[in-house]
Amino acid sequence: MGTKTVDETGVATGPEAKTDDEKVDVSKADETTEAGAEVETDDTDDVDEPEGLADTEPEGPTGVGQGAAAVVSAGLGLVSLTGGWIATVASARETLVGQLQTSSTASVAKQVKEVYGDAWHATALWGGLFALAALLVGVFVLARPAFGVPGKPQAVWIKSVAWAGVSLGVIGLLLAVLKYTDILLGLPSTS
Repeated sequence: MGTKTVDETGVATGPEAKTDDEKVDVSKADETTEAGAEVETDDTDDVDEPEGLADTEPEGPTGVGQGAAAVVSAGLGLVSLTGGWIATVASARETLVGQLQTSSTASVAKQVKEVYGDAWHATALWGGLFALAALLVGVFVLARPAFGVPGKPQAVWIKSVAWAGVSLGVIGLLLAVLKYTDILLGLPSTS
C-alpha cells in the first residue's frame, strides 16, 4: 500500500492523499458542521433566478388557436355581409359571360337575366359560402372545450367573438338564400 505523507505546510501528499473533490461529498443533501448544526446544501447551480419565474410557464393549451379561429369566424361573417373581392370577380365574370352568350336580338328579359341575374346569383352564392364558413368555424370554436382539457374554461372573449361569428354567419346565410332565390331584391319585371 502507498503511504500518505504530510509536507511541511501541512498538505497531505502521496498516493493515499485525498483531493478536495474526494474530501467533500457534494451529493449529500444535509451536512453536519463541527458545531453539530445541520446545514442544507443545494445540488443545483448557483444561478440567481428571480422569484416567480418558474411559475409563469403555461401549464397547458393557452387558447391562442381558439382565439384566432374565433376572429376568423367573425371576419368571414363580416365578409359574407359586405361582400369580398372574390364575389366581385365572380359577379363580373358572370356579367361578361352573359354578355357574350346573349345575342343582341334576344328578348329584354333574357338579356337582363343573363347579364345581371346570373351575376347577382354569383354574388349571393359566394356570400353564402363565406357565411357558411363563418358559421362552421364559430360552432367549432364554441364546441371545442367539450373535447379539450377538462376543467380548463374557455376565455370569455373567445366565446364572445365566436358567438359574433356564428351570428354574422347565420345572418349572412339567410341573406344569401334570400338573394339567390330572388325574394330579396329580385330582378325587375321586364314585361
